[in-house]
Amino acid sequence: MKFLVSQVSYFLSQTQSRQNISALLKYLVFLGSVIVLYSVLFHLLMVVAEGRYYSWLTGFYWTLTVMTTLGFGDITFESDIGRAFSILVLLSGVVLLLIMLPFAFIRYFYAPWLEAQIHVQCPREVPPDVTGHVLICNYDTIAPSLIKRLNQNDIPYYVIEEDAAEGARLNQSGISAVTGKIDARSTYERLRARHALLVFANLEDTINTNITLTVREAAPNVPIAAIVSDPDSIDILELSGANHVLPLKQRLGEYLANRISVGEERAHVIGSFGNWLVVEFTVHNTSLKGKKIRETEIRERTGMNIIGIWQRGRLVPAEPDHTLGNFDVPLAVGTEDQVRELERFLEHDEPLSDSVLILGGGKVGRAAAVALKKKGLTVFMVEQEPGRCDVICDSLDRLTVGDAADRETLMRGGLMESSLVLLTTNDDAVNIYLSIYCRKLKPDVRIISRITYDRNIEAIHRAGADFVLSYAPLGAESVMALVQGRQPIIMGEGVEFFVATVPPSLAGRTLLESGIGSKTGLIVLAIEVGSETIENPSPDTKLPAYARLDLLGTAEQMQAFRELFGAGKDLNGASRRIT
Repeated sequence: MKFLVSQVSYFLSQTQSRQNISALLKYLVFLGSVIVLYSVLFHLLMVVAEGRYYSWLTGFYWTLTVMTTLGFGDITFESDIGRAFSILVLLSGVVLLLIMLPFAFIRYFYAPWLEAQIHVQCPREVPPDVTGHVLICNYDTIAPSLIKRLNQNDIPYYVIEEDAAEGARLNQSGISAVTGKIDARSTYERLRARHALLVFANLEDTINTNITLTVREAAPNVPIAAIVSDPDSIDILELSGANHVLPLKQRLGEYLANRISVGEERAHVIGSFGNWLVVEFTVHNTSLKGKKIRETEIRERTGMNIIGIWQRGRLVPAEPDHTLGNFDVPLAVGTEDQVRELERFLEHDEPLSDSVLILGGGKVGRAAAVALKKKGLTVFMVEQEPGRCDVICDSLDRLTVGDAADRETLMRGGLMESSLVLLTTNDDAVNIYLSIYCRKLKPDVRIISRITYDRNIEAIHRAGADFVLSYAPLGAESVMALVQGRQPIIMGEGVEFFVATVPPSLAGRTLLESGIGSKTGLIVLAIEVGSETIENPSPDTKLPAYARLDLLGTAEQMQAFRELFGAGKDLNGASRRIT
């Protein structure tokens, strides 16, 4: 009953709905007048032309049976003028009752009523007690990954959808969606933007600028994070009032460039937390190949701890007896000084070729080329569209214009001269194809690829890619880092940064006894107890009750952690205020 009342209330509150009802009523009045007129004419013709008398009810009965084409045949005219009148009533009934009436009913009542039902299913405002929520302005490729992360941390969110039908569909699929105009101040007032943790503007640069200005009217102090596609728009969005401008495509190119292991540089910093750095380094062409982790003496000689191993896109725990393969990429944690020691430890090994071939000269490819050139590497690029890479010609040692799927183009582009290929096109199918092709032409080349949709990660690994970085998790991690007040840790391959509270079942146990790593595969980066942080904890570190754990792993591993140890979701991120 409450649903019906709200539906009727919304239906009648719309100006267009009231106009539609008025138009439908006018037509019904017109139709009723025609029926009355035909009934009167029926009586007149029966008396004058036929000499017969019928009641008024019979006149209405005859008119409706003829107009609806039922034609029972119990009352008929015998004169020509009566039969001509019957034909007129029949034809006008077909038009007015069988064609016009259904159309008018659907157009002016039924369709608006269905729309009202949809609007009621997709709310236009949030509950009055909601605070600390995240407003997402568009359900794009980033939104599913971000929503998944927000749910894991018990942070409420709402997706703004202008199309009420699409908003209702999202709600039915379990997504918290609200309907409203993204450029209307009233929308953000109804969504309690003043009390939000963050507003995430994730549309085009021009629309994001409008959103930022509109949100600033409704909520002057709420933090706003906005995606930017064109680097020239960064200043405009900042002037509009965005606290955090995220050039994700440029960052994607730079992060891909940071995963490059060529030349003399072996260790690459890929993230940080506190005073600790997360680095990865290659085993390829080093003396570490074939050694067990305990035999490498990395901890004794550099102070760094190997916390995981990348194996063709999978992050596996660093067991002491794990034998390092040629294509393994160890993941280690240490201080800045320890990272320099690691570089010196690896510098005696044979360097890889310092040439990198980039396939694709879009925003991601150009950003990667600039970042690689700053490292002093030799950068080759293959781009199909002439003139697209003119702005970065100084960062390229060779630019080949042509189709990367053509063998001759790849050879001229420098495939055989390069130790690493970077795939940066925005088409997952193309990147998968090029992975297979490059692997076939040069089996020992290292391939790093960009991917747009997470569902294609397994496919591109099967195609031959060694490492993959996805656009959607990059955006989700960038926003979550803002929400949780930390630096982003971009791992790729579905590996994410998580925060959890030590469950009662593990309180007082050592890290080794807890079995967090052995049973779930999660890596404990730090333990926070009040204002004290134990970074890179040793296996004999005890877990205090209700301390905060900074974890690294996949969503599946985090779910296993909760199921095994009865751990609840972290509530700290929801109450943290960001600026």
